[in-house]
Amino acid sequence: QVQLVESGGGLVQAGGSLRLSCAASGRTFSSYAMGWFRQAPGKEREFVAAIRWGAATYYADSVRGRFTISGDNAKNTVYLQMNSLKPEDTAVYYCAASTVRRLITTNADEYNYWGQGTQVTVSS
Repeated sequence: QVQLVESGGGLVQAGGSLRLSCAASGRTFSSYAMGWFRQAPGKEREFVAAIRWGAATYYADSVRGRFTISGDNAKNTVYLQMNSLKPEDTAVYYCAASTVRRLITTNADEYNYWGQGTQVTVSS
């Protein structure tokens, strides 16, 4: 069993930056593919970024070059550094863990554990 707790959300102006954190308890996150998803009001949950510790990262086209996913194995924490934020980045951001055997998955249905979400609001 894995528990995930996100933090770091908030209100920021367009062009600004935020860093989200996802603290994992239970098994170390290096055992999982870790992902960030987001859901804006009235929209479906969408993939943002994923990481497999020491192996690979992958980003949605909409955030590539602006967001960076990373992990600290000693702290069992995954981060999402978000730069050059845009109003369309406004959403609830969720951290998730997947036991899929592939390095990376962008499919929300393949993630087994989810955090409670943290709100990110970008004002224009």
